[in-house]
Amino acid sequence: MRAWRTVAVVVGAGLAVVPSPVVSPVAAAPAAVPCPYVSIPTVPPTPPAPVRDPAAQVIGGAELGTTGLAVPGGAPTPPALSAMSWVVADLDTGAVLGACAPHLQRRPASVQKLLLAATALPKLDPDLVVEATAEDLNLPADSSAVGMIVGGKYPVSTLWYGLLLQSGNDTANALARMAGGDGGVAATMAAMNAEAHRLGADDTHAVTPSGLDAPDQFTSAYDLALIARAAFARPDFVQYDTRATFQWPAQPPKDPKGFQIQNENKLLTNYPGALGGKTGFTDEARHTYVGAAQRDGRRLVVTLMGAEIVPGRTWKQATMLLDWGFGLPAAASVGHLVTPEEAAELHRPPAATAAPAGTAAAQAATGRSSGPGRLGVLTLLAAGLVVAGAVAFVVVRRVRRRA
Repeated sequence: MRAWRTVAVVVGAGLAVVPSPVVSPVAAAPAAVPCPYVSIPTVPPTPPAPVRDPAAQVIGGAELGTTGLAVPGGAPTPPALSAMSWVVADLDTGAVLGACAPHLQRRPASVQKLLLAATALPKLDPDLVVEATAEDLNLPADSSAVGMIVGGKYPVSTLWYGLLLQSGNDTANALARMAGGDGGVAATMAAMNAEAHRLGADDTHAVTPSGLDAPDQFTSAYDLALIARAAFARPDFVQYDTRATFQWPAQPPKDPKGFQIQNENKLLTNYPGALGGKTGFTDEARHTYVGAAQRDGRRLVVTLMGAEIVPGRTWKQATMLLDWGFGLPAAASVGHLVTPEEAAELHRPPAATAAPAGTAAAQAATGRSSGPGRLGVLTLLAAGLVVAGAVAFVVVRRVRRRA
């Protein structure tokens, strides 16, 4: 019999916070303030999140290391949602206005397509014509697909519309295959993970280009905000993502007329100032969502993970957070979306401390000494090899895929 868990109603008060540096270690953090939740009778079980190293740095600031709620001091309580984690951030300044368990790692579902777009848009000529293969269409029976036909010929620009309007997993496979060149989809997956690393999205590990569930595939609400910021900075992404409808091209003789596809993101037609975003759902991820909007010169993005359709669809829950975020002062912040430049600094190995000039260590390092100095260098090299050989990799426990 399948097990279910019960979620109770919890409404937390605002947590007073102080603006923090971009990255901070976790140090004896106080008990987390619970995030506001709505009442859900039962929630299907999902794979457990990897356990974070309590000594690891917290990208975005110390307040974002919480497993609960982080809001500016004096801010009103955020709306009660069913999402297990969320972030509200400013697309332009990078300020994180509020968050719930922002670094909790969960399955992404189709919001992973934003990472595919951020990675592959610079690589692919929009006019390049792609011939669909059986491999592109090799999807689970209940998978979201736009309706490509084996042997059909589609411009890359058409595939982007299929990916972002209709969330086509067939188009995700085709775009990833083409963007990977001779390395195919595997090369694109490596590039997607490299792009996540470049952006500072260190909670992210991509396994499928579409976001279909796979063991060891994770992201976080914070990482999705970083990825969305990169995607929304590209005019071509905004063009594809905000199109209301698109006429899918005919592929005679199997499809002599083609058909129309519609944008699944209801935020665009139901929220003033909407800028676009992406929906997602799988059994293991539950509902995920990314949405952005502008008001009074501010552009905010909302990311949701692990949500149910209570108190409404994810786009509706996003509007509740957007309204809350737009109601905060422009200077409100509990953290920061790192830039790629900041991420590069965070990823840089610590530099060795330079020895004072004239010391034996300095002479050995510059080669101006012999005898004991050379021996010291050899000793240091040997010690370095021993340390390098002793490095252990933390392996995230693989979780079983649910049928």
